[in-house]
Amino acid sequence: MKNTAFFLTIFFCFAGIASFGQWRKYSNEFLNIGAGARGLGMGSSQVASVKDGTAGYWNPAGLANVKDHPNVNLMHAEYFGQIGKYDYGSIALPLAENRRTLGLTVLRFAVDDIPNTLYLVEPDGSINYNNITSFSSADYAFIVSLAQKINYDEDRDVHFGVNAKVIHRSVGSFAKAVGFGLDAGLQYLKGGWKFAIAGRDITTTFNTWNFTFREREKEVFYLTNNDIPIRSTELTAPRLILGIARNFEFSEKASLLAEANCDLTFDGKRNTLVSANTVSIDPKLGLEFNVNDVFYLRGGINNFQKALKDGDLTNQKKVWIYQPSLGAGFRIKNVQIDYAFSNLANQSNPLFTHIFSLQFDLSRGDD
Repeated sequence: MKNTAFFLTIFFCFAGIASFGQWRKYSNEFLNIGAGARGLGMGSSQVASVKDGTAGYWNPAGLANVKDHPNVNLMHAEYFGQIGKYDYGSIALPLAENRRTLGLTVLRFAVDDIPNTLYLVEPDGSINYNNITSFSSADYAFIVSLAQKINYDEDRDVHFGVNAKVIHRSVGSFAKAVGFGLDAGLQYLKGGWKFAIAGRDITTTFNTWNFTFREREKEVFYLTNNDIPIRSTELTAPRLILGIARNFEFSEKASLLAEANCDLTFDGKRNTLVSANTVSIDPKLGLEFNVNDVFYLRGGINNFQKALKDGDLTNQKKVWIYQPSLGAGFRIKNVQIDYAFSNLANQSNPLFTHIFSLQFDLSRGDD
């Protein structure tokens, strides 16, 4: 029984990898944004060290670290000049004398007031701007997590966790999708070292799209030589995330946590640091300086890509760029406020976003 969790994780991950032929390379991308300003401030390097309710997103095995009291996390962020709005909330409930944890997570990414120019051109060819309306596009994910703590001996712990997620996506009144997927994760903790593996969409995640158009809308599609979509299925490829972290103690009140993650995809070449036909690897690095478990400073880098140098379109010379991030946190008793400042674009065209999140334990302040 001691090795059951490990072999289940490996089996499901590679069972999904073996059937990659119909995957879409960029599907359900809103699920790759992140959760909690702590993780985003550390460059999304979290699978090994995460130990709060955000583990339901990063690595469900980390939920086993939540003890004694329910842990709640909330986050709001706005992207691209407040066009896109991203909301996250979770609660982790310790069970069975702190050996098992149940997690519930909700994610939402929405873009409102999208212009609908379907009727911009009148039948006689004239343009009527009064015909422009608007619609919203919203993506939701609901995740139920279960984590189990497995004790091998006194100086090491193994945590195993699984996610079941339901996805709902809508684009105005035109299209709706429902999806389902599974994640699994493992954490191995020994001394100051932390090792982890997280498998996302391990059996592939299926999104089934249904489209609904009125007769007038179908007529516009026909007159503009566009196909009328009816129904389609979108498959999200499995991926593996490997992590290693180490906590360095400088004194009783100061320590430094360093973590490195490798995001492995198996759906062909991507614009990543390591890119091959069979596997692409996107590394992530993060640091967190901890002062007395009260004040935190964080930094990280990820999303290494090749891009044109300074927007040069003449000689097509490419250079390596990356996405930096900074963050800080402050904790008073059972309440923690975290902040992250992250570049969502690249070095030559920076687009920084301020991200705040709130974390608190449902317990008395004097506990």
